[in-house]
Amino acid sequence: MIQNEQQKMVDAAITSRRSIRAYLPKPVAREDIESILDVAARAPSGTNTQPWKVYVLTGAARDRLSSEVLRAHNDPALSRQHAEEYAYYPREWVAPYIDRRRKVGWDLYALLGLTRENKAGMHAQHGRNYAFFDAPVGMIFTIGRIMEQGSWLDYGMFLQNIMVAARARGLDTCPQAAFTQYHKIIAEVLSLPPNEMVVCGMSLGYADPDKIENSLVTEREPVSAFAQFIE
Repeated sequence: MIQNEQQKMVDAAITSRRSIRAYLPKPVAREDIESILDVAARAPSGTNTQPWKVYVLTGAARDRLSSEVLRAHNDPALSRQHAEEYAYYPREWVAPYIDRRRKVGWDLYALLGLTRENKAGMHAQHGRNYAFFDAPVGMIFTIGRIMEQGSWLDYGMFLQNIMVAARARGLDTCPQAAFTQYHKIIAEVLSLPPNEMVVCGMSLGYADPDKIENSLVTEREPVSAFAQFIE
C-alpha cells in the first residue's frame, strides 16, 4: 500500500507537469527554490560531472534581463543581430515532428484567438517568453563550453527534476529555449564568464488558473507508437 501511494505521488508530479505560460504574482519562497534545486541536483551525470549551473532571477534582476531581451526582440534590425549558439531544432523538418510542432503552436494560438494573419499578436505572445510569462522567478541555465553531448543528456535530466520537484510543491514551470537566441545579451546582463554557454531559461511560479493559455494540454503518443518489446 505504501509503495502504491508513492507511485501515485511520483506519477502525479510527472503527468501534471505542463508548460505554463501565465503566472500569479504570488512570490515563491527562496527556501522552496533552494529545496527544488537541491533535489534536482540528484540527477545522474556521467562520472558525477554535474555540468549544470543556474542563475536564479527575481525582482529587479529578472526585470532587467527581461527588459534588455525584449528591447532586442521588438526591434527587427536588432533582433537579426542575434542567433542561437546551438541548433535546438532540426535544420530540416520532416513528419511526424513538423506536424506535432505545428499542431501545438496552432492549438495555443487558437486558445488566445490569434490567427495566421495576426503577426503582431504572435510576435507579442512569443515575446512573453522573455518576461518569463510574468512568473516571479526566472532561471537561466548554463553549461561549460568544454562539455560534450553526454553532459547535455545529463542536463536534460536535471531540468526534468526541477520541473517535477516544482510540481510536488504545487508550483509550475515552463522550460524556454527561446532565450538562446539572445545569449549575448544574457551573458552581458548576468556577467557570464566566457567559458559558459546558455542552455535555456525557465519560468517558475504559481499558475494563473484563469488564463486560457494554461488550459492547453499537449497530446502524447501511446507507448505502442514509440516502444518495441523484444523477447
